[in-house]
Amino acid sequence: MKVYTYSEARKQLSTVLNIARTEEVIIKRRDGETFSIIHKKNKKSPFDVPGIKTKATTKDIVDAVRESRNRFADDDSESL
Repeated sequence: MKVYTYSEARKQLSTVLNIARTEEVIIKRRDGETFSIIHKKNKKSPFDVPGIKTKATTKDIVDAVRESRNRFADDDSESL
């Protein structure tokens, strides 16, 4: 466990947060109050998003992707 004064922690916040990834960090104020910083890992994946309801079929989606790819391929050939 690392202990910092408020002023030290403020000046070295990035370092304090990096240390908190592996161990608890305590910040002490002049009046004696103490605060604990601990790293909390996200339990959810950033890819865990709610689905949406749509009437689009798989064919509609594949066609849209192909159209987009063709459009970008045409743009690339024009710049050459």
